[in-house]
Amino acid sequence: QVQLVESGGGLVQAGGSLRLSCAASGRTFGRYVMAWFRQTPGKAREFAAAIQWSGGSTEYASSVKGRFTISKDNAKNTVYLQMNSLKPEDTAVYYCAVRASWTQIRRSSEYDYWGQGTQVTVSS
Repeated sequence: QVQLVESGGGLVQAGGSLRLSCAASGRTFGRYVMAWFRQTPGKAREFAAAIQWSGGSTEYASSVKGRFTISKDNAKNTVYLQMNSLKPEDTAVYYCAVRASWTQIRRSSEYDYWGQGTQVTVSS
């Protein structure tokens, strides 16, 4: 069992930056993926970014590539999402998730553990 807690959401003006954190606790994995998804009312949960815990491979959705950076701190069991050049379209609840395999990392249904989410609001 893994517990995930997101933090760092808030209100920011367009063009600004936010840094989200996701702290993991509980059972550890020798090899797993941590990812960020986001969801707005009336829409399906959307993949944003993922990172492989061992090796550090990353993948980004086209909508955030070049603006968002996912990173990790192994000692703290924490993954971060640095969000720069924020747009109003980035407004959403951002969720952290974990799965054991690097395959199908863009599909939310493949993830076993989820945090409660943190709200990001970008004003124009």
